[in-house]
Amino acid sequence: MNLPNKITVSRILLIPIFILLLSYPFDWGSWEIAGTALPVAQVIALLIFAFASATDWLDGYYARKYNLVTNLGKFLDPMADKLLVSAAFILLVAMELAPAWVIIIIISREFAVTGLRLVAAGEGIVLAAGNLGKWKTLFQILAILALLLENIPFENMGIPVADILLYIALLFTIVSGVEYFVKNWHVMTEDSKK
Repeated sequence: MNLPNKITVSRILLIPIFILLLSYPFDWGSWEIAGTALPVAQVIALLIFAFASATDWLDGYYARKYNLVTNLGKFLDPMADKLLVSAAFILLVAMELAPAWVIIIIISREFAVTGLRLVAAGEGIVLAAGNLGKWKTLFQILAILALLLENIPFENMGIPVADILLYIALLFTIVSGVEYFVKNWHVMTEDSKK
């Protein structure tokens, strides 16, 4: 297993820890951030999410720079991303920090795109993410981080930055999903080579 794939696997292994920190009622006290207390477990989960998200960029960088792109990596990397982001969004709904309808749309888009990729893979076609998809991922990560911070750094300004980031992520999710299907619809309409 090459270095980029090891980095991706490490991201996958962080997901259960992230979930546990936000799901189990650890009584580790709270840390004060900008005058507001956040549970220690939530802050640690936020740091784990930030680190895991950074490894997404890192594994891709090493894979491209050193020509270490593998089929395993093509499978693991998007799966790790979707697992991490989906887990975070579902937990944010459970914590009542994000509206369920927004998260349902975001996760539904991920299922739909994954389905299209599976059909394409069955035909030997690799569908790469477009620029809008990369912006979608960026805004999803920023929204998750801001929501886990419960908008604390921006409370004094009276600006709901976390909510704004979430709705920008939703917009990019929808637009990039439509673009992805329009660009690749031929995969769904062509007869199978089998």
